[in-house]
Amino acid sequence: MSGLRIVSLLPSATEIVAAVGMADRLVGRSHQCDFPVQVRHLPALSETKVNLEGTSGDIDRRVNEIIAQGVSVYRVDADLLRALKPDVILTQTQCAICAVTPGDLEDALCEWTGTAPTLVSLEPNDLSDVWGDMRKVGRALGTEGAAERAIAGLQGRLAAIRGTAGRAAYRPTVAAIEWIDPLMAGGNWMPELIEAAGGESLFATAGQHSPWLDWSALAAADPDVILLLPCGFTIDQSLADLPLLRGRREWARLSAARRGQVYVIDGHHYFNRPGPRLVESAEMIAEILHPDLFDFGHEGAGWVRL
Repeated sequence: MSGLRIVSLLPSATEIVAAVGMADRLVGRSHQCDFPVQVRHLPALSETKVNLEGTSGDIDRRVNEIIAQGVSVYRVDADLLRALKPDVILTQTQCAICAVTPGDLEDALCEWTGTAPTLVSLEPNDLSDVWGDMRKVGRALGTEGAAERAIAGLQGRLAAIRGTAGRAAYRPTVAAIEWIDPLMAGGNWMPELIEAAGGESLFATAGQHSPWLDWSALAAADPDVILLLPCGFTIDQSLADLPLLRGRREWARLSAARRGQVYVIDGHHYFNRPGPRLVESAEMIAEILHPDLFDFGHEGAGWVRL
């Protein structure tokens, strides 16, 4: 579509736009959109009301305080959004805590003058939904063919991982921790990524939201491998939160902690973004679980061993 102007208020949607060859049509982004790197120069239209300093427990308390007031955790610059005159706005309804939702855009849209932009809202709950959302973006941007080619490439890479992992001598049990205080297990597409990479996912069900996790349940399951990938946290942020884990008496008793099978992963840039880089996320799990079969080169940048 000639002259199409796109605003993406969701990091994964920004990456999908790039995957279908339309990154140069982006005119605005969310404060979290940082990949591919060329989007970082675009004006940021959102900001969080939550102070993100401190531990995961501190952040959780602040988020709950805002939610208890019945307001959004995000601000959207309505004036700037209108000034950019987008034809398409990409957002999501999957999680009101993780990113801007259509509700956060109500003020800007209700006061719109002229032709209102097309609002495309994504809601991925599992991998099939991710592929469906890529098709939805492709239709909205007139790039259906590019979307199908991108999907086929990603599915092919994932199938190759699954095929190689099928040769593994064993499938370790895996606990993916999506939040540290309080504990939350990684749901939605996470169990599918773990299974594809040759592991057995514990605590969560594919396609269902991430569940809270009791320490007693974690101790009872005693997983072979623990993946720490808190939502929105980089590796350094997760490492700073380790005292919350090591301070628990249950932690030292876990087999994974005793045997050095705990890994910290950049959840913010990979697992928490339901878009093209979920395949790279599967690559990370594969080389963690089966280093004899996989070496994609993500260690050190995408994940580290404790």
